[in-house]
Amino acid sequence: METKKLGFLILGISVMLSLVMFSFISSLGAQGNAMNCNPTQECQQLNSVLGISHIAVGFLAFIFALGFYLLFFNKDQGDVLKRYYDEKLEKNVENKNNDKFSLLLRPLDENERKVLTAIKEQDGITQSTLKYRADLSKAKISQILTDFERKNLIARKAKGKTYSVFLTNNF
Repeated sequence: METKKLGFLILGISVMLSLVMFSFISSLGAQGNAMNCNPTQECQQLNSVLGISHIAVGFLAFIFALGFYLLFFNKDQGDVLKRYYDEKLEKNVENKNNDKFSLLLRPLDENERKVLTAIKEQDGITQSTLKYRADLSKAKISQILTDFERKNLIARKAKGKTYSVFLTNNF
């Protein structure tokens, strides 16, 4: 059953039960006024029934709030499942990209891994920034980037006196 239909049903039931309860409570109040409620056995019974009826009103308020929630705030199961599958699909694509990237890193030496990982983390990183991130000399960075360019892993674009470095493939 759809949650909106369930919400309408619960709201309707709680409204009808509320009307019954409030009429019962008002009749109990009228009975108490008619008996001038002195501390007698009948008045104590009336007061205990009146106390229990107040608990029932609290329960009815809870049911009403549940119906209201289901009607206006709860999402349908289809929406939740769609969002779940979309997130799962995104994670699978991300995992595939990470798997591809980790496969690419395997044959590389430690310095090349540092450089390529830094480029992946910050696409468009400048060579001067890359030098500090990878903790390598300017000449070593240049040599590694030239090798990566030959392998068509990165692309360099001039940016002032230095170059911005980008990955060519989506990893």
